[in-house]
Amino acid sequence: MLNYFLPFARIKKGDPMKHQKGLHHITVLAGDPKENADFYIKGLGMRMVKKSVNQDDPGTYHLFYGNEAANPGSSLTFFPWPRAHRGTTGTGESVNVAFRVPEGSQDYWIDRLNYLGLTHSDYMDVFGKQVIRFNDPDGLELDLAFYGNSKDKVSSYKSDVPNEQAIQGFESTRLKLDHNIEGTVDVLTNVLGFSETKSEGNLTLLETNAEIGSSVIIETADPEQGRGGRGIVHHVAFRAENIENLHELREEIANRGLHPTGIIDRHWFKSIYFKEPGGVLFEIATDDPGYAVDEDFEHLGEKLILTPWLESRRELIERTLPQL
Repeated sequence: MLNYFLPFARIKKGDPMKHQKGLHHITVLAGDPKENADFYIKGLGMRMVKKSVNQDDPGTYHLFYGNEAANPGSSLTFFPWPRAHRGTTGTGESVNVAFRVPEGSQDYWIDRLNYLGLTHSDYMDVFGKQVIRFNDPDGLELDLAFYGNSKDKVSSYKSDVPNEQAIQGFESTRLKLDHNIEGTVDVLTNVLGFSETKSEGNLTLLETNAEIGSSVIIETADPEQGRGGRGIVHHVAFRAENIENLHELREEIANRGLHPTGIIDRHWFKSIYFKEPGGVLFEIATDDPGYAVDEDFEHLGEKLILTPWLESRRELIERTLPQL
């Protein structure tokens, strides 16, 4: 049986982001929650946009990091289990998360990664974009893709990374699949709004016109069994505009015999889950109602937020959770 956890949603105070097809959030398994928070907030300069708990295991955190505006297409979320072993990737998984950072910030990021003591690649070309690659403390493969400009700030949040160099959101995720990718491409193009645009060797690029979270890369490889654990992507979520759009997308998935879950209320959004034909767990999540439904936009992530159905257990949950 699959476990369906609690991921991400959207906010932009007073000015909702126009809906675009693309990535919504990506959720990963991690180890120590404090190490995880320090790396993404103090190291990479991301904003803690929601601090909550795993709905299926409320004694553990669910931590959400996003761009300064907490837009859909920017949120990397984690289920940290301190005693989890380190996982290994295989086929049928998302194996890479790429963030977009502004062009011209290359020197800043090389200096910052060196200051943080992180081993990183030389510059690489990934479908015409300059990229550097490194790993987070749990082994998750990360890219920084230098493309586009920085966005205007919409909050008073102060990051350790200046706005001119800050992470703007996702560039892409890479799915590692066996050589039969036609079913995955069908879901991405005919349901989720992507277009197949380029191929290089064993890599295929699919894109949308979204400002961030616009790309998925498919890597074909011989079948290989991975091992779940920290550093492994649990699921990849894509955007639906609202509940009506989610119903439509669910019907499209069901018509392909992919057995989506019923629509699940995650408080900050509604969503469905299904295994796409290549084996990756996909989610489709609505843009609304967003994080501001239960927390002031200017103070996101500053306190532990519980969904209404867990609020009665707050005292026990807070005693159980480690301090961040």
